[in-house]
Amino acid sequence: MNPLYKLQHAGQSIWLDNITRGILDDGTLKHYIDHLAVTGLTSNPTIFNKAIEGSELYDDAIHQKIREGKAGEALFFELALDDLRRAADLFRPIHDATQSIDGWVSLEVSPVLAADAVATIESALQLHASAARPNLFIKIPGTEAGLVAIEESIFKGVPINVTLLFSSEQYIQAATAYMRGIERRLRADLDPRVASVASLFISRWDVAVQNQVAPEMRNRLGIAIAKSTYEAYRELLATPRWQTLAHAGAMPQRLLWASTGTKDPAAPDTLYIQALAAADTINTMPAATLEAFADHGLIQETVPPDGGDYRATLAAFSHAGINETELSERLQIEGTASFSKSWNELLACIERKSATLKEMRWSQGGRR
Repeated sequence: MNPLYKLQHAGQSIWLDNITRGILDDGTLKHYIDHLAVTGLTSNPTIFNKAIEGSELYDDAIHQKIREGKAGEALFFELALDDLRRAADLFRPIHDATQSIDGWVSLEVSPVLAADAVATIESALQLHASAARPNLFIKIPGTEAGLVAIEESIFKGVPINVTLLFSSEQYIQAATAYMRGIERRLRADLDPRVASVASLFISRWDVAVQNQVAPEMRNRLGIAIAKSTYEAYRELLATPRWQTLAHAGAMPQRLLWASTGTKDPAAPDTLYIQALAAADTINTMPAATLEAFADHGLIQETVPPDGGDYRATLAAFSHAGINETELSERLQIEGTASFSKSWNELLACIERKSATLKEMRWSQGGRR
């Protein structure tokens, strides 16, 4: 059996961490769905920047939107929604068959709004309405302002993918914001079935400490953090507070492993996938990691509800001088800055493309 289906049978959903017009046009995404157990996907500014910069597939659409008076951020969101609607339609049968548990795609609000709760709420509402697809998540970072926006967006009925989480503490904050939004819906006599996932970033932990620890400790911290968060996740689902919401019809906010591509060339290319097979979770993988695991992935064991053996690992890193709390806060700040940088690069790319296309159309026959 394909190892990806073994993950699926263990209770883990497999999502693709990629979206390009190319994989929609050439059937690659459909192939992943039909043969590699892919049941959803995520996107971010870096992914779209690479897709638009690295091909001519968006050129005609960019030119058309320029003629319609679109530019900058508005133009980008129309391009992104064109792709994500097509992807959402491919996943719609899965979404319907799983009663909205699976079959999702994700679009991120502008990362420059990370400190502005009000603007984030407005953007989430507008983007979700524009998408006009029930299986599209809006991604909001789990920052201080983001938590406010997450609660309010859930209350308003917008499905949310909470991004840029780096620790069990940050996960609990995001899960609490989600529950507050659902509780407010119940008090307002609204349907409590508003979906959400909480995305924990894994590999960035190991990149951050690789030059601070002994070689034998490399590529172990991210997995330990994930296991500790999995324990917190399972414990939260057993609390009376959550059980009350579940009995009222609420959907669990599923835990998602993000940033699972191996960054260390000396480490196995399926490192984080093999280590983090866990029931009731999602693993979103870059295409190369997905294909590598399909080819030679192994599942030796699944993560138990108590997280297993992570405590000794975290203790060893603490002894080596790694402060888990301080580093998680730093990683979230750096992640927010990195996404903002990618966002600015994306808009600059669209501006360059727009200027080039205008010049090309002019030189090929005058104003059109």
